[in-house]
Amino acid sequence: MQVGKYKLRIINSGFFGLDGGAMFGIIPKPLWEKTNPSDELNRVTLATRNLFLGSDSKKILIDTGMGNKWNDKTRDIYRIDSDLKLESALEQNGVKPDDITDIILTHLHFDHTGGSTKYENEKLIPSFPNAKYHVQKKNFEWATNPSDRDRRSYIKENFEPLAKEGVLNFTDEDDFFDDEIQFKVINGHTFGQQMIKISDGGNTILYCCDLMPFASHIRLPYIMGYDLQPLITLQEKKKYLKLAADENWYLFFGHDPEIALATVKHSEKGIVQDKTFKSFDSI
Repeated sequence: MQVGKYKLRIINSGFFGLDGGAMFGIIPKPLWEKTNPSDELNRVTLATRNLFLGSDSKKILIDTGMGNKWNDKTRDIYRIDSDLKLESALEQNGVKPDDITDIILTHLHFDHTGGSTKYENEKLIPSFPNAKYHVQKKNFEWATNPSDRDRRSYIKENFEPLAKEGVLNFTDEDDFFDDEIQFKVINGHTFGQQMIKISDGGNTILYCCDLMPFASHIRLPYIMGYDLQPLITLQEKKKYLKLAADENWYLFFGHDPEIALATVKHSEKGIVQDKTFKSFDSI
């Protein structure tokens, strides 16, 4: 899909599992399991679906997935699929790590920035040696001093080396990256998360990150138990779903194992899911 000067490609870097109850908060299991069936340990499947944007001068990757710095115990807990890796997924699309000029991180939770660093000669270094990494300053400050509730979601080995190497760039509120890319800051899931709006006036894609990880989260009450401020999440969903319905945006889901994008529409029951797409090719 082409948006302005950018050619967009989906980069699938693997799957993992999280507790279904945590993913859907107050929603009873008989409802959420219709769209997201769980395994014997109540874990639902999450994709790590990243987005690549390529132009003549820029090679941008949004989020870096789970990474490979996991021990066997943690791989088992999170049911991490080790068959797919970010580097090989990029190479399948003709992109090498050295080609990447910019990494835009929606936030610093381990499933969004795990692939940002890697071990080389027993030292942690940036995985993309020629890239600047962009994250909201507010989220970095929270990640370096999180609450006891979300401490395990922020693994410092994924982002502290970026700061030490001087490749971390702080964004601020709803900044524009360039003419087609704008950050949209939300604070319900965690503080200083940035969604990415990609638009050329004709087509608009909203990279929803963890405001709506699954297409099923389009339903307003479907809010994760992980969210620090669920009532703020509700307000944010109402705001951006209305914009998406009014202006015919494509919503991009980073974690849905089947649906990559969807549109929404107004109905008698409020804003509801309209069309769904598994890839850009099907739009």
